[in-house]
Amino acid sequence: MSEALYGSFKDFIFKKAVKFLRGRKALPKDVYMKLDDEARAKAFTVSGYTALEVLQEFSDALSDAVEQGKTKDDFLKEMNAFLADRGYEAMNPWKSDTIFRTNIQTAYNAGHYQSMTSPETLRLRPYWQYKTAADGKVRESHAIMHDAVYRADDPVWDIWYPPNGFRCRCMVRSLSKRQVEQMGLEVRQNPPRTVDYDTGEILMINPDKGFSNNPAKTTYKPDLSNIDKPLRKIFRERKQESI
Repeated sequence: MSEALYGSFKDFIFKKAVKFLRGRKALPKDVYMKLDDEARAKAFTVSGYTALEVLQEFSDALSDAVEQGKTKDDFLKEMNAFLADRGYEAMNPWKSDTIFRTNIQTAYNAGHYQSMTSPETLRLRPYWQYKTAADGKVRESHAIMHDAVYRADDPVWDIWYPPNGFRCRCMVRSLSKRQVEQMGLEVRQNPPRTVDYDTGEILMINPDKGFSNNPAKTTYKPDLSNIDKPLRKIFRERKQESI
């Protein structure tokens, strides 16, 4: 792959990542928790904060971080200054790191998904391989997926497209048929499973709670029919403001 082509490829992912972040809706946690996993993939909330102004600032700060190449330390400093101006306590570094890493990773993977699902890329590279960081910090459930290969259109990616948990560092790469054959890789047809040795039951292995979805693929159309009218009004106002 030429340097010029690789540069344009990275730029494509970058633009899609920024678009993904800016397209999410800031919602109070009580509204957010009433949505299903797929709807949550296109929403945004932060535990401990309820004011929409504050939640929107978090979302905007993360988008700016990607667009302007800011670090997690920049993000923490700017958000703490914003929170202090509005009478909130400062975030601790661990919480800031979790918010920053999880959301930036989500945005990057969403951008990467868009590049891998273009018709030409799917024609040339129709297989996807799950990759972890392959170190001692990888969660056991994620490690089971390491190096697993499925067709790009396999429904497993509707559940196992990263990030698959808070601070998840997993990613997916595309492969050509020739690469799969040269590396002697098995193309799987079943999702990851395990056995309950007490009962003999075969169980599905799922990502961390709340991450069993593909945020890059989901269209955000939450069902608000069971949400109280005042909360529904807040959501619709937020949606109108973003148009």
